[in-house]
Amino acid sequence: MPTVRKTRSYRFPSAHVLASRELSGADNDRIFGKCANPNGHGHDYGVDVCVEGEVDEATGEVAPTHVVDAIFDETIRARYSHAMLNDLPEFETEVPTAKNIAKAIFQALAAPVTERTTARLASVRVIETSNNHFEVRA
Repeated sequence: MPTVRKTRSYRFPSAHVLASRELSGADNDRIFGKCANPNGHGHDYGVDVCVEGEVDEATGEVAPTHVVDAIFDETIRARYSHAMLNDLPEFETEVPTAKNIAKAIFQALAAPVTERTTARLASVRVIETSNNHFEVRA
């Protein structure tokens, strides 16, 4: 039986400061520019979550939509929506760049998708702006 991919798209607003705790203010300004402003700035992030697996003959589904939505809402939206991402433990040592946000979301979703569906997490894509998209694949 062929493997099928299913992608769901989500949005959440949050804020971040692009600055490393390991660097001086001047170095952060040089590397991250205006995004290192200590007051932070926000984005309305888009997130595409792709799961893959075999289609269930009885339902015609790879993974039930309502289950994938619930996993995202419980695991990501409840935690990241309207949050200052720098304050979250997963960004204690990582700068919350869109690339690192994609990695953190992938890591947070992988186990619940496997535990609650017969699918597996194939990829997570974070859309920060119309010009910046980052994807993490299994």
